[in-house]
Amino acid sequence: MRRIVTCGLLALTALTLAASAQAQKVDRPWTADFGTGWDRSISGNINSSAIGTLNGLSVVILPNKYEDVYGTGLYLRFGGGYFIDDRSQLRVSFTFQSLDADLTRMGDLGASNLYGQYADYQSFGIDFGYRRYVPFKRAVRGYAEGSIGVSVIDETDVVLTAPAINFTTNATDFYDKTAAFSLAGNAGVAFGVTPRVDLFVQLGLRFVTGMSEVDNLIGTGLDTINDHSARWSLPLAFGVNYRF
Repeated sequence: MRRIVTCGLLALTALTLAASAQAQKVDRPWTADFGTGWDRSISGNINSSAIGTLNGLSVVILPNKYEDVYGTGLYLRFGGGYFIDDRSQLRVSFTFQSLDADLTRMGDLGASNLYGQYADYQSFGIDFGYRRYVPFKRAVRGYAEGSIGVSVIDETDVVLTAPAINFTTNATDFYDKTAAFSLAGNAGVAFGVTPRVDLFVQLGLRFVTGMSEVDNLIGTGLDTINDHSARWSLPLAFGVNYRF
């Protein structure tokens, strides 16, 4: 992760220096922004299906998508940018995502339904990107941007319980803390309030690669249920942008 962040910073610095002569013509080329909103999963499995044994009993695990387990959660975004010209901008953004987990039916254990309570999903990421503005009216501009970066996802635990047979596990380490690759695209509209301040609203599409699985289910036939955990989401954010 440190190598990726360092390379991204170096690349951004090189692009900024290379464009400095042109950027000097832009009035107030630096920007800082803060936004908040919601993040909703649209694709990806928090666990896959499997058949095996658990506590000496036959178990069937059903696949669960992220949207089955996690609802719409908190999305925070802050960062800054540097205008190459009056429409093009290099950016660095930090994102924080937090999603609460619901109790989820995992499948069957023996004669009982099996349920799982996942820990909340939390991630913090850094993204390096490029934004292009298109003027609509004097004080209204649309924009589109693309970015690449790294998201650090907290360790994910799960508690399994089968009420009919009085079986409950302790919190199981399901995924380790992970530095995952991320790719995102956003489209938004900025509304000029003053020559220095814009209000913005944007909708994005974000992809985060899979988490690091924990192999504590080896020998049960269930060791593949956390092999495929890449996630797609739709973050919606609104906030303020300051130019200086």
